[in-house]
Amino acid sequence: MPTRPKRGASARSGPHKPDPAHTRQDILRVATQEFAEHGLSGARVDSIAAQMRTTKRMLYYYFGSKEGLYLAVLERVYGDIRSVEQELDLESLAPTDAIRRMIEFTFDYEEAHPEFIRLVSIENIHQGQHLVQSGTLRKQSMIVIDTLTAILERGQQAGIFRSDVDAVDLHLMISAFCFFRVSNRHTFGTLFGRDLTAPHVRDKHKQMIGDAIIRMLEASKISRRQTNRRAAPASRSRTRVAREH
Repeated sequence: MPTRPKRGASARSGPHKPDPAHTRQDILRVATQEFAEHGLSGARVDSIAAQMRTTKRMLYYYFGSKEGLYLAVLERVYGDIRSVEQELDLESLAPTDAIRRMIEFTFDYEEAHPEFIRLVSIENIHQGQHLVQSGTLRKQSMIVIDTLTAILERGQQAGIFRSDVDAVDLHLMISAFCFFRVSNRHTFGTLFGRDLTAPHVRDKHKQMIGDAIIRMLEASKISRRQTNRRAAPASRSRTRVAREH
């Protein structure tokens, strides 16, 4: 007499039901490369669907439209760099070391993710008209500004950093240096005969960018003396109290 299957066995051995979150991430991964390579106008949803072995209808089910998919890609690539930035543990570093760590991270990340650079450039061609529709992106962007603000404030209170540079200015400067090396490496390299991807050039530029930004942030000798004088009375007062006890 044949053995009857256990209750629920057929359900467990049946076809695996796709996970919507996993499917969505797979679509975004393929779409990131398509938009980075061809731009918003040149990218084809048919090509993305073919690589996913699905249909345009399924892509539109998840993202609504080609523009909706493109915006989701922008949110993904910006979100990726912001999430890694939060893992740097900059609070445990001295202000100058924290700034250099942020610069080196940005330098390495953007060089390792040229698709991020291309997508940002593409959105600038479109004058940011898609990015502005995303409240998520604005919230994500404030994370790095809050992080840099905290580092600057620590450095300013210690008399290490000047007080007339804010976090947005600093973020702009870091981004400009690191972004240009990737976005313009082909034209710059052709015009000036320098391979920006060569290891010795790369290492020199990383050091140079860090040095330049930190020197720009440094407080003048006069400012440092003033900070030290303000701190001195409080220090002497604490010493005198300690002696009296």
